[in-house]
Amino acid sequence: MTAYSPAVRLRRAAFVGALCAGLAVTGTGCGTDPDEGTNGVGKLSADQIEDKARAAAGAADSVHLSGTLVVGGKTFTLDMRLKSDGGSGEVKSPENTFQVLRVGEALYLKADAAFWGQSESAGKLTDKYVKVPQSDPTYKQFRGFTDMHVLLDGLLGLDGKLAKVEDYTKVGPTRAVQLTADKGKGGKLSVSLQGTPYPLRMERAGGAGRVDLAEWGQAFQLTPPTQDQTVDYGSQLPTTKDGTGSGSGPATKPSPSASQKSSAGQGSNVAG
Repeated sequence: MTAYSPAVRLRRAAFVGALCAGLAVTGTGCGTDPDEGTNGVGKLSADQIEDKARAAAGAADSVHLSGTLVVGGKTFTLDMRLKSDGGSGEVKSPENTFQVLRVGEALYLKADAAFWGQSESAGKLTDKYVKVPQSDPTYKQFRGFTDMHVLLDGLLGLDGKLAKVEDYTKVGPTRAVQLTADKGKGGKLSVSLQGTPYPLRMERAGGAGRVDLAEWGQAFQLTPPTQDQTVDYGSQLPTTKDGTGSGSGPATKPSPSASQKSSAGQGSNVAG
């Protein structure tokens, strides 16, 4: 029988203790309960976790949404702060960038001259908030970017059989449990294990983009632009010199199919 000195036993105990401490960070091994200190949703089935996340999102007053959507092979980058009565933020496409602001039902766009294409008024519109009349076809299209629940309903769609990833992950500083649909081909959703089980990250099916969802329920102010920063064209936006647009908004606006689908909130088809 091999005898161990007290010093050897102490060194071995220290090594095992350090190993267990390291494993505890990922919530595995050495008797550590990975659900200790969480909200408990990690113990639920994948379907139950998705239901909890959707319910939390539906009951929230506000959210900060940032990330990318892929539409027709083009990548659009969104950075939006949204709440029930409006939203504000920036949308970038491969061709141009615009800011959108909605306060109640009043919708405004702000962009450089390139966004407005060949409009005779393009120079006057640069870096101004252009009020979008509700009668103009682009109103419903662009409003979709500022409608919190329309965007969430579309973005949070998973397609296929759900499964739960056993090893927990992190989104920023927050621990999360990840769901996959169709082994990841139908999208991935990370749900908070701390506090309310809000959705924290959505990776969309088919590589159609990834969005992070943060600052759930945090209040923020939406203020209409000042009069000297606003241009109002009345019943429709200006047309372009070459006739394109025909009163339906900027000729270089994002793909109608994308914005119309966002506006309609058609599940996972928001971005194509």
